[in-house]
Amino acid sequence: MDGLRVGTARLASRNPNKARELERLLPGWSIEPLDADDYPSESGETYYENARAKASFGRALAEPDAWVLGEDSGIEVAGLDGGPGVQSARSGRDDPVGWLLERLAGVEGDGRRARYVSELVALTPTGVELRGTGTLSGRIAEKPRGTEGFGYDPIFVPDGESRTVAELGNEWKAQHSHRAKAAQALSSKAG
Repeated sequence: MDGLRVGTARLASRNPNKARELERLLPGWSIEPLDADDYPSESGETYYENARAKASFGRALAEPDAWVLGEDSGIEVAGLDGGPGVQSARSGRDDPVGWLLERLAGVEGDGRRARYVSELVALTPTGVELRGTGTLSGRIAEKPRGTEGFGYDPIFVPDGESRTVAELGNEWKAQHSHRAKAAQALSSKAG
């Protein structure tokens, strides 16, 4: 099987933050976003379906010797019946943090329980598929705090912590985030 130890990978995403984060999480890799205009819509019902669609799309465009990564992630909040889930990236458009806090106004206790989910699909140059899933449980803070990370990190407080992911910082995130756990699961399968 193609090894996951060292190589070049193309991330089927326009998000340079995800590419940099995954590059830190997969030591020895050089990960670059795939330059494409017409990514498939994230219309799957699961994170896996969306990640797989991105990886398949990227496999058709990437260099023959490159691995292709597709990633989909989201946040699931108890007070929103598990939403926004696979719609996380499209919720709140320019201000997802403000959007989520507005929907949770007046919600307390277990209604603020949440988890991050990340699904990572890798397609090797020969088309072999590897998959890793990671979750991080916690709760939604009352207001944004911290400056590192991106997305919902300023309002997500992991279990056992009093600070948000944005306050805990990128070094903490590289070890404990949902995406870090997905990358670790993927790496363990590639041997």
